[in-house]
Amino acid sequence: MSERVYDLVIIGSGPGGYIAAVRAAQLGMTVAIVEAGALGGVCLNVGCIPTKALLHSADLLDEVREGKRFGIMVEGLSFDLAGAMKHKDAVVKASTDGVAFLMKKNKVEVVAGWGRLAGRGQVHVQLNAGGERTLAAKQIIVATGARPRPFPGVEFDGQRVLSSTDALKLSAVPKSLLAIGAGAIGVEFASMYRAFGAEVSVVEALPRIVPNEDEEVSAELVKAFQRRGIKTLAGARVESIDVGDEQVVVTLTAADGKQQQLAVAQLLVAIGILPNTEDIGLEAAGVQRNARGFIETDGTMRAADGIYAIGDCVAAVPWLAHKASAEGVLAVEHLAGLHVTPIDYGKIAACTYCSPEIASVGLSEARAREQGYDVKVGKFPFSANGKARVLGQSRFGFVKLVADRRYGELLGMHMIGPRVTELISEGGLALTHEATGESLLQTIHAHPTLYEAIGEAAHALEHGTALNL
Repeated sequence: MSERVYDLVIIGSGPGGYIAAVRAAQLGMTVAIVEAGALGGVCLNVGCIPTKALLHSADLLDEVREGKRFGIMVEGLSFDLAGAMKHKDAVVKASTDGVAFLMKKNKVEVVAGWGRLAGRGQVHVQLNAGGERTLAAKQIIVATGARPRPFPGVEFDGQRVLSSTDALKLSAVPKSLLAIGAGAIGVEFASMYRAFGAEVSVVEALPRIVPNEDEEVSAELVKAFQRRGIKTLAGARVESIDVGDEQVVVTLTAADGKQQQLAVAQLLVAIGILPNTEDIGLEAAGVQRNARGFIETDGTMRAADGIYAIGDCVAAVPWLAHKASAEGVLAVEHLAGLHVTPIDYGKIAACTYCSPEIASVGLSEARAREQGYDVKVGKFPFSANGKARVLGQSRFGFVKLVADRRYGELLGMHMIGPRVTELISEGGLALTHEATGESLLQTIHAHPTLYEAIGEAAHALEHGTALNL
Protein backbone atom coordinates (compact mmCIF):
# COMPACT_ATOMS: atom_id res chain seq x y z
CA MET A 1 0.00 0.00 0.00
CA SER A 2 1.35 3.39 -1.03
CA GLU A 3 1.85 5.80 1.87
CA ARG A 4 1.23 8.72 -0.45
CA VAL A 5 -2.32 9.84 -1.22
CA TYR A 6 -2.56 11.38 -4.68
CA ASP A 7 -5.09 14.04 -5.50
CA LEU A 8 -5.78 12.16 -8.74
CA VAL A 9 -4.91 8.80 -10.23
CA ILE A 10 -5.69 8.24 -13.91
CA ILE A 11 -5.91 4.77 -15.46
CA GLY A 12 -4.87 5.09 -19.11
CA SER A 13 -2.57 7.55 -20.90
CA GLY A 14 -4.35 8.12 -24.20
CA PRO A 15 -5.36 11.59 -25.43
CA GLY A 16 -7.98 11.71 -22.67
CA GLY A 17 -5.79 10.42 -19.84
CA TYR A 18 -2.58 12.32 -20.47
CA ILE A 19 -4.35 15.60 -21.16
CA ALA A 20 -6.31 15.16 -17.92
CA ALA A 21 -3.01 14.60 -16.11
CA VAL A 22 -1.51 17.78 -17.55
CA ARG A 23 -4.55 19.87 -16.66
CA ALA A 24 -4.65 18.47 -13.13
CA ALA A 25 -0.98 19.26 -12.64
CA GLN A 26 -1.58 22.80 -13.89
CA LEU A 27 -4.20 23.15 -11.16
CA GLY A 28 -1.67 22.12 -8.52
CA MET A 29 -2.74 18.51 -7.99
CA THR A 30 -0.47 15.57 -7.27
CA VAL A 31 -1.08 13.13 -10.10
CA ALA A 32 -0.18 9.57 -11.04
CA ILE A 33 -1.05 7.97 -14.36
CA VAL A 34 -1.19 4.20 -14.80
CA GLU A 35 -0.38 2.74 -18.22
CA ALA A 36 0.24 -0.88 -19.17
CA GLY A 37 1.42 -0.10 -22.69
CA ALA A 38 3.18 2.79 -24.38
CA LEU A 39 2.30 6.32 -23.36
CA GLY A 40 -0.24 7.94 -25.65
CA GLY A 41 -2.67 5.04 -25.84
CA VAL A 42 -4.29 3.84 -29.04
CA CYS A 43 -4.31 7.25 -30.74
CA LEU A 44 -0.58 7.92 -30.68
CA ASN A 45 0.58 4.32 -31.05
CA VAL A 46 -1.87 2.36 -33.21
CA GLY A 47 -4.57 4.84 -34.16
CA CYS A 48 -4.78 8.44 -35.30
CA ILE A 49 -1.12 9.33 -35.60
CA PRO A 50 0.37 6.27 -37.36
CA THR A 51 -2.64 5.99 -39.68
CA LYS A 52 -2.29 9.60 -40.79
CA ALA A 53 1.45 9.16 -41.27
CA LEU A 54 0.82 6.30 -43.71
CA LEU A 55 -2.01 8.22 -45.37
CA HIS A 56 0.42 11.09 -45.95
CA SER A 57 2.74 8.66 -47.74
CA ALA A 58 -0.25 7.53 -49.81
CA ASP A 59 -1.17 11.11 -50.70
CA LEU A 60 2.41 11.92 -51.69
CA LEU A 61 2.55 8.83 -53.87
CA ASP A 62 -0.65 9.78 -55.69
CA GLU A 63 0.57 13.35 -56.11
CA VAL A 64 3.86 12.24 -57.63
CA ARG A 65 1.99 9.95 -60.02
CA GLU A 66 0.14 13.05 -61.20
CA GLY A 67 3.37 15.03 -61.49
CA LYS A 68 3.36 15.24 -65.28
CA ARG A 69 0.37 17.57 -65.29
CA PHE A 70 2.40 19.99 -63.13
CA GLY A 71 5.48 19.78 -65.31
CA ILE A 72 7.29 17.36 -63.03
CA MET A 73 8.63 14.26 -64.76
CA VAL A 74 9.42 11.25 -62.60
CA GLU A 75 10.97 8.12 -64.06
CA GLY A 76 11.06 4.73 -62.41
CA LEU A 77 8.64 5.62 -59.63
CA SER A 78 8.33 2.91 -57.02
CA PHE A 79 6.87 2.56 -53.54
CA ASP A 80 8.67 1.12 -50.52
CA LEU A 81 6.22 0.06 -47.80
CA ALA A 82 9.10 -0.49 -45.38
CA GLY A 83 10.16 3.11 -45.85
CA ALA A 84 6.64 4.37 -45.20
CA MET A 85 6.47 2.21 -42.08
CA LYS A 86 9.81 3.61 -40.92
CA HIS A 87 8.47 7.15 -41.27
CA LYS A 88 5.31 6.12 -39.40
CA ASP A 89 7.34 4.62 -36.56
CA ALA A 90 9.47 7.76 -36.28
CA VAL A 91 6.36 9.93 -36.04
CA VAL A 92 4.90 7.64 -33.37
CA LYS A 93 8.13 7.73 -31.32
CA ALA A 94 8.31 11.50 -31.47
CA SER A 95 4.69 11.70 -30.31
CA THR A 96 5.05 9.25 -27.42
CA ASP A 97 8.34 10.87 -26.38
CA GLY A 98 6.42 14.13 -26.30
CA VAL A 99 3.89 12.67 -23.86
CA ALA A 100 6.72 11.37 -21.65
CA PHE A 101 8.23 14.87 -21.66
CA LEU A 102 4.88 16.39 -20.67
CA MET A 103 4.56 13.95 -17.75
CA LYS A 104 8.03 14.81 -16.52
CA LYS A 105 7.55 18.54 -17.02
CA ASN A 106 4.31 18.51 -15.05
CA LYS A 107 5.64 16.17 -12.33
CA VAL A 108 3.10 13.46 -13.13
CA GLU A 109 4.24 10.07 -11.85
CA VAL A 110 3.97 7.36 -14.50
CA VAL A 111 3.24 3.89 -13.12
CA ALA A 112 3.86 1.19 -15.74
CA GLY A 113 1.35 -1.59 -15.26
CA TRP A 114 -2.26 -2.78 -15.51
CA GLY A 115 -4.54 -0.80 -13.22
CA ARG A 116 -7.93 -1.66 -11.77
CA LEU A 117 -10.19 -0.15 -9.15
CA ALA A 118 -9.69 -1.77 -5.74
CA GLY A 119 -12.16 -0.21 -3.37
CA ARG A 120 -12.92 3.39 -2.57
CA GLY A 121 -10.06 5.67 -3.55
CA GLN A 122 -7.66 2.88 -4.48
CA VAL A 123 -6.11 1.66 -7.73
CA HIS A 124 -4.33 -1.68 -7.71
CA VAL A 125 -1.53 -1.99 -10.29
CA GLN A 126 0.01 -5.18 -11.62
CA LEU A 127 3.39 -3.74 -12.46
CA ASN A 128 4.97 -4.48 -15.85
CA ALA A 129 8.30 -5.03 -14.13
CA GLY A 130 6.77 -7.57 -11.76
CA GLY A 131 5.11 -7.19 -8.42
CA GLU A 132 2.14 -5.12 -7.35
CA ARG A 133 1.38 -1.67 -6.05
CA THR A 134 -1.74 0.00 -4.69
CA LEU A 135 -2.18 3.73 -5.21
CA ALA A 136 -4.40 5.78 -2.92
CA ALA A 137 -6.28 8.66 -4.51
CA LYS A 138 -8.80 11.32 -3.58
CA GLN A 139 -10.22 11.10 -7.11
CA ILE A 140 -9.85 8.57 -9.95
CA ILE A 141 -10.32 8.93 -13.71
CA VAL A 142 -10.89 5.81 -15.79
CA ALA A 143 -9.51 6.37 -19.31
CA THR A 144 -8.92 2.78 -20.42
CA GLY A 145 -9.97 3.28 -24.05
CA ALA A 146 -11.14 0.59 -26.44
CA ARG A 147 -9.92 -1.98 -28.95
CA PRO A 148 -11.02 -3.13 -32.44
CA ARG A 149 -14.18 -5.20 -32.50
CA PRO A 150 -13.83 -8.56 -34.31
CA PHE A 151 -16.45 -9.95 -36.66
CA PRO A 152 -18.60 -12.45 -34.69
CA GLY A 153 -17.03 -15.89 -34.80
CA VAL A 154 -13.90 -14.74 -36.67
CA GLU A 155 -10.82 -13.83 -34.67
CA PHE A 156 -8.09 -11.44 -35.77
CA ASP A 157 -5.01 -13.43 -36.78
CA GLY A 158 -2.81 -10.60 -38.06
CA GLN A 159 -2.21 -12.50 -41.30
CA ARG A 160 -5.45 -12.95 -43.25
CA VAL A 161 -7.96 -11.28 -40.92
CA LEU A 162 -6.72 -7.87 -39.87
CA SER A 163 -7.68 -5.31 -37.26
CA SER A 164 -6.76 -1.68 -37.80
CA THR A 165 -3.75 -2.32 -35.55
CA ASP A 166 -2.62 -5.21 -37.75
CA ALA A 167 -3.03 -3.12 -40.90
CA LEU A 168 -0.48 -0.63 -39.54
CA LYS A 169 2.35 -3.15 -39.49
CA LEU A 170 2.11 -5.17 -42.69
CA SER A 171 5.39 -6.14 -44.30
CA ALA A 172 3.95 -6.20 -47.82
CA VAL A 173 1.13 -4.50 -49.68
CA PRO A 174 -1.78 -6.94 -50.04
CA LYS A 175 -2.56 -8.07 -53.55
CA SER A 176 -6.20 -7.59 -52.69
CA LEU A 177 -7.95 -6.23 -49.62
CA LEU A 178 -11.57 -6.16 -48.52
CA ALA A 179 -12.68 -3.82 -45.75
CA ILE A 180 -15.82 -4.78 -43.86
CA GLY A 181 -17.17 -1.52 -42.50
CA ALA A 182 -17.12 1.79 -44.36
CA GLY A 183 -16.82 4.19 -41.48
CA ALA A 184 -13.74 6.37 -41.02
CA ILE A 185 -11.35 3.47 -40.35
CA GLY A 186 -12.57 1.34 -43.24
CA VAL A 187 -12.40 4.05 -45.88
CA GLU A 188 -9.08 5.43 -44.64
CA PHE A 189 -7.33 2.06 -44.96
CA ALA A 190 -9.09 1.41 -48.26
CA SER A 191 -7.84 4.73 -49.59
CA MET A 192 -4.33 4.14 -48.25
CA TYR A 193 -3.78 0.64 -49.58
CA ARG A 194 -5.32 1.49 -52.95
CA ALA A 195 -2.67 4.20 -53.32
CA PHE A 196 -0.03 1.65 -52.32
CA GLY A 197 -1.17 -0.65 -55.13
CA ALA A 198 -3.71 -3.09 -53.68
CA GLU A 199 -7.00 -4.04 -55.30
CA VAL A 200 -9.51 -2.77 -52.75
CA SER A 201 -13.19 -3.31 -52.01
CA VAL A 202 -15.34 -1.90 -49.22
CA VAL A 203 -18.52 -3.47 -47.84
CA GLU A 204 -20.99 -1.66 -45.58
CA ALA A 205 -24.11 -3.11 -43.95
CA LEU A 206 -25.89 0.25 -43.79
CA PRO A 207 -27.44 1.77 -46.93
CA ARG A 208 -24.43 3.97 -47.73
CA ILE A 209 -20.73 4.26 -47.03
CA VAL A 210 -19.54 6.73 -44.37
CA PRO A 211 -23.07 6.46 -42.98
CA ASN A 212 -22.57 9.09 -40.27
CA GLU A 213 -21.92 11.76 -42.88
CA ASP A 214 -24.37 13.80 -44.96
CA GLU A 215 -25.93 11.75 -47.74
CA GLU A 216 -24.44 13.93 -50.47
CA VAL A 217 -20.98 13.44 -48.99
CA SER A 218 -21.46 9.66 -49.11
CA ALA A 219 -22.51 9.82 -52.75
CA GLU A 220 -19.53 11.99 -53.66
CA LEU A 221 -17.09 9.61 -51.99
CA VAL A 222 -18.55 6.69 -53.95
CA LYS A 223 -17.85 8.56 -57.20
CA ALA A 224 -14.33 9.47 -56.12
CA PHE A 225 -13.59 5.90 -55.01
CA GLN A 226 -14.96 4.49 -58.26
CA ARG A 227 -12.59 6.68 -60.24
CA ARG A 228 -9.71 5.42 -58.11
CA GLY A 229 -10.75 1.81 -58.71
CA ILE A 230 -12.06 1.18 -55.19
CA LYS A 231 -15.19 -0.95 -55.28
CA THR A 232 -17.94 -0.07 -52.80
CA LEU A 233 -20.93 -2.16 -51.83
CA ALA A 234 -23.42 -0.66 -49.36
CA GLY A 235 -26.50 -2.27 -47.87
CA ALA A 236 -24.73 -5.63 -47.93
CA ARG A 237 -24.97 -8.24 -45.20
CA VAL A 238 -21.99 -10.51 -44.58
CA GLU A 239 -23.24 -14.10 -44.27
CA SER A 240 -19.98 -15.95 -43.67
CA ILE A 241 -16.22 -15.60 -43.69
CA ASP A 242 -14.05 -18.56 -44.69
CA VAL A 243 -10.38 -18.05 -43.81
CA GLY A 244 -7.97 -20.20 -45.82
CA ASP A 245 -4.22 -20.46 -46.09
CA GLU A 246 -4.03 -18.37 -49.25
CA GLN A 247 -7.20 -16.27 -49.24
CA VAL A 248 -10.33 -15.20 -47.41
CA VAL A 249 -13.70 -15.86 -48.98
CA VAL A 250 -16.54 -13.61 -47.87
CA THR A 251 -20.11 -14.55 -48.71
CA LEU A 252 -22.58 -11.71 -48.59
CA THR A 253 -26.09 -10.72 -49.59
CA ALA A 254 -26.27 -7.47 -51.53
CA ALA A 255 -28.97 -4.83 -51.16
CA ASP A 256 -30.88 -6.36 -54.08
CA GLY A 257 -31.05 -9.70 -52.27
CA LYS A 258 -28.56 -11.44 -54.52
CA GLN A 259 -25.80 -13.46 -52.88
CA GLN A 260 -22.20 -13.23 -53.99
CA GLN A 261 -18.73 -14.21 -52.89
CA LEU A 262 -15.58 -12.12 -52.72
CA ALA A 263 -12.18 -13.79 -52.49
CA VAL A 264 -9.32 -11.59 -51.27
CA ALA A 265 -5.79 -12.00 -49.98
CA GLN A 266 -6.53 -10.14 -46.75
CA LEU A 267 -9.59 -8.94 -44.87
CA LEU A 268 -9.78 -5.79 -42.75
CA VAL A 269 -12.53 -5.82 -40.15
CA ALA A 270 -13.51 -2.24 -39.27
CA ILE A 271 -16.92 -2.61 -37.64
CA GLY A 272 -16.39 -0.63 -34.47
CA ILE A 273 -14.78 -0.89 -31.06
CA LEU A 274 -15.10 -2.75 -27.77
CA PRO A 275 -14.46 -0.82 -24.54
CA ASN A 276 -11.65 -1.92 -22.23
CA THR A 277 -13.92 -2.09 -19.21
CA GLU A 278 -13.88 -5.78 -18.28
CA ASP A 279 -12.32 -6.94 -15.02
CA ILE A 280 -11.15 -3.54 -13.82
CA GLY A 281 -13.32 -3.39 -10.71
CA LEU A 282 -16.04 -1.10 -12.05
CA GLU A 283 -19.08 -2.86 -10.62
CA ALA A 284 -17.68 -3.09 -7.08
CA ALA A 285 -16.95 0.65 -7.24
CA GLY A 286 -20.54 1.46 -8.21
CA VAL A 287 -19.76 2.32 -11.84
CA GLN A 288 -22.54 1.47 -14.29
CA ARG A 289 -21.98 0.12 -17.80
CA ASN A 290 -24.50 -0.04 -20.62
CA ALA A 291 -25.45 -3.22 -22.51
CA ARG A 292 -22.41 -2.85 -24.78
CA GLY A 293 -19.99 -2.41 -21.88
CA PHE A 294 -19.43 1.34 -22.14
CA ILE A 295 -19.34 3.36 -18.91
CA GLU A 296 -22.29 5.62 -18.14
CA THR A 297 -21.41 9.13 -16.95
CA ASP A 298 -23.20 12.38 -16.14
CA GLY A 299 -22.60 15.72 -17.85
CA THR A 300 -19.41 16.26 -15.87
CA MET A 301 -18.00 12.79 -16.74
CA ARG A 302 -18.65 11.51 -13.21
CA ALA A 303 -19.36 7.77 -13.14
CA ALA A 304 -19.63 7.24 -9.37
CA ASP A 305 -18.61 8.96 -6.16
CA GLY A 306 -14.95 9.89 -6.58
CA ILE A 307 -14.71 8.24 -10.00
CA TYR A 308 -14.83 9.85 -13.44
CA ALA A 309 -14.57 8.21 -16.87
CA ILE A 310 -13.53 9.70 -20.21
CA GLY A 311 -12.72 8.77 -23.80
CA ASP A 312 -13.52 5.65 -25.79
CA CYS A 313 -14.51 3.63 -22.72
CA VAL A 314 -17.56 5.83 -22.04
CA ALA A 315 -20.99 5.70 -23.65
CA ALA A 316 -20.93 9.28 -24.97
CA VAL A 317 -20.23 9.44 -28.70
CA PRO A 318 -18.46 10.23 -30.98
CA TRP A 319 -15.40 8.21 -29.97
CA LEU A 320 -12.71 10.61 -31.08
CA ALA A 321 -9.35 11.64 -29.65
CA HIS A 322 -10.20 15.33 -29.42
CA LYS A 323 -13.47 14.47 -27.68
CA ALA A 324 -11.53 12.42 -25.12
CA SER A 325 -9.16 15.33 -24.45
CA ALA A 326 -12.07 17.72 -23.94
CA GLU A 327 -13.68 15.25 -21.55
CA GLY A 328 -10.42 14.96 -19.64
CA VAL A 329 -10.23 18.71 -19.11
CA LEU A 330 -13.92 18.84 -18.15
CA ALA A 331 -13.57 16.04 -15.58
CA VAL A 332 -10.48 17.54 -13.96
CA GLU A 333 -11.91 21.02 -13.73
CA HIS A 334 -15.12 19.67 -12.22
CA LEU A 335 -13.37 17.59 -9.57
CA ALA A 336 -11.24 20.65 -8.81
CA GLY A 337 -14.40 22.60 -8.03
CA LEU A 338 -14.25 24.94 -11.03
CA HIS A 339 -17.32 26.05 -12.96
CA VAL A 340 -17.72 23.83 -16.03
CA THR A 341 -20.03 23.59 -19.01
CA PRO A 342 -21.04 20.12 -20.21
CA ILE A 343 -19.81 19.18 -23.66
CA ASP A 344 -22.19 19.69 -26.57
CA TYR A 345 -21.47 16.45 -28.41
CA GLY A 346 -23.42 17.63 -31.44
CA LYS A 347 -20.82 20.31 -32.14
CA ILE A 348 -17.70 18.16 -32.26
CA ALA A 349 -16.01 18.05 -35.65
CA ALA A 350 -15.38 14.69 -37.30
CA CYS A 351 -12.54 14.18 -39.80
CA THR A 352 -11.87 11.30 -42.18
CA TYR A 353 -8.50 11.29 -43.93
CA CYS A 354 -9.26 9.24 -47.04
CA SER A 355 -8.72 10.77 -50.47
CA PRO A 356 -10.67 12.97 -50.90
CA GLU A 357 -10.85 14.02 -47.26
CA ILE A 358 -14.14 14.37 -45.37
CA ALA A 359 -14.96 16.70 -42.50
CA SER A 360 -18.19 17.70 -40.81
CA VAL A 361 -19.66 19.32 -37.74
CA GLY A 362 -23.26 19.64 -36.62
CA LEU A 363 -26.43 18.30 -38.20
CA SER A 364 -26.66 16.81 -41.66
CA GLU A 365 -29.49 18.01 -43.86
CA ALA A 366 -31.52 14.85 -43.20
CA ARG A 367 -31.03 14.96 -39.43
CA ALA A 368 -31.93 18.64 -39.29
CA ARG A 369 -35.20 17.90 -41.07
CA GLU A 370 -35.84 14.94 -38.76
CA GLN A 371 -35.49 17.30 -35.80
CA GLY A 372 -38.17 19.56 -37.22
CA TYR A 373 -36.12 22.40 -38.62
CA ASP A 374 -37.25 24.30 -41.70
CA VAL A 375 -33.96 23.82 -43.49
CA LYS A 376 -32.13 25.83 -46.10
CA VAL A 377 -28.94 24.66 -47.78
CA GLY A 378 -26.01 26.37 -49.45
CA LYS A 379 -23.45 24.43 -51.47
CA PHE A 380 -20.32 25.23 -53.45
CA PRO A 381 -18.15 22.77 -55.41
CA PHE A 382 -14.36 22.72 -55.36
CA SER A 383 -14.50 22.45 -59.16
CA ALA A 384 -15.14 26.22 -59.12
CA ASN A 385 -12.45 27.01 -56.54
CA GLY A 386 -9.22 28.50 -57.88
CA LYS A 387 -6.91 27.05 -55.22
CA ALA A 388 -8.35 23.55 -55.73
CA ARG A 389 -7.56 23.90 -59.45
CA VAL A 390 -4.02 24.99 -58.58
CA LEU A 391 -3.62 21.85 -56.49
CA GLY A 392 -5.11 19.67 -59.19
CA GLN A 393 -7.81 18.54 -56.77
CA SER A 394 -10.94 20.14 -58.18
CA ARG A 395 -12.53 17.05 -59.73
CA PHE A 396 -14.46 16.05 -56.62
CA GLY A 397 -15.77 17.71 -53.52
CA PHE A 398 -17.84 20.56 -52.14
CA VAL A 399 -18.75 22.57 -49.05
CA LYS A 400 -22.33 22.25 -47.85
CA LEU A 401 -23.97 24.47 -45.25
CA VAL A 402 -27.18 23.55 -43.44
CA ALA A 403 -29.09 26.31 -41.67
CA ASP A 404 -32.41 27.04 -39.99
CA ARG A 405 -34.53 29.09 -42.37
CA ARG A 406 -36.46 30.88 -39.63
CA TYR A 407 -33.57 32.33 -37.63
CA GLY A 408 -30.68 31.75 -39.98
CA GLU A 409 -28.63 29.82 -37.42
CA LEU A 410 -26.01 27.53 -38.91
CA LEU A 411 -26.85 23.91 -38.00
CA GLY A 412 -24.14 21.99 -39.82
CA MET A 413 -21.15 22.21 -42.14
CA HIS A 414 -20.18 19.29 -44.35
CA MET A 415 -17.17 19.02 -46.63
CA ILE A 416 -15.50 16.59 -48.95
CA GLY A 417 -12.42 17.60 -50.88
CA PRO A 418 -8.84 18.81 -50.54
CA ARG A 419 -7.58 19.52 -47.02
CA VAL A 420 -11.07 19.86 -45.58
CA THR A 421 -9.94 18.34 -42.28
CA GLU A 422 -8.20 21.68 -41.72
CA LEU A 423 -11.00 23.83 -43.14
CA ILE A 424 -13.62 22.42 -40.77
CA SER A 425 -12.20 24.56 -37.96
CA GLU A 426 -14.31 27.46 -39.23
CA GLY A 427 -17.41 25.30 -38.94
CA GLY A 428 -16.63 24.32 -35.36
CA LEU A 429 -16.12 27.96 -34.39
CA ALA A 430 -19.29 28.99 -36.23
CA LEU A 431 -21.47 26.45 -34.43
CA THR A 432 -20.07 27.09 -30.94
CA HIS A 433 -20.64 30.83 -31.47
CA GLU A 434 -24.15 30.30 -32.90
CA ALA A 435 -23.20 31.92 -36.20
CA THR A 436 -25.72 32.49 -38.95
CA GLY A 437 -25.41 32.19 -42.69
CA GLU A 438 -25.40 35.99 -42.82
CA SER A 439 -22.46 36.27 -40.43
CA LEU A 440 -20.50 33.76 -42.50
CA LEU A 441 -21.39 35.78 -45.57
CA GLN A 442 -20.07 38.95 -43.94
CA THR A 443 -16.77 37.24 -43.14
CA ILE A 444 -14.41 38.10 -45.98
CA HIS A 445 -12.52 34.98 -47.00
CA ALA A 446 -9.03 35.35 -48.44
CA HIS A 447 -8.33 34.57 -52.09
CA PRO A 448 -7.03 32.28 -53.47
CA THR A 449 -7.72 29.76 -50.73
CA LEU A 450 -9.65 26.56 -50.32
CA TYR A 451 -11.61 27.99 -47.40
CA GLU A 452 -13.19 30.72 -49.53
CA ALA A 453 -15.46 27.90 -50.69
CA ILE A 454 -17.18 28.36 -47.31
CA GLY A 455 -17.89 32.00 -48.14
CA GLU A 456 -19.26 30.97 -51.53
CA ALA A 457 -21.48 28.36 -49.90
CA ALA A 458 -22.73 31.11 -47.57
CA HIS A 459 -23.69 33.19 -50.61
CA ALA A 460 -25.60 30.22 -51.96
CA LEU A 461 -27.25 29.75 -48.57
CA GLU A 462 -28.40 33.36 -48.25
CA HIS A 463 -28.97 34.39 -51.85
CA GLY A 464 -29.78 31.13 -53.59
CA THR A 465 -26.65 31.13 -55.72
CA ALA A 466 -22.90 31.48 -55.29
CA LEU A 467 -20.85 34.22 -56.97
CA ASN A 468 -18.33 32.07 -58.85
CA LEU A 469 -20.72 29.46 -60.13
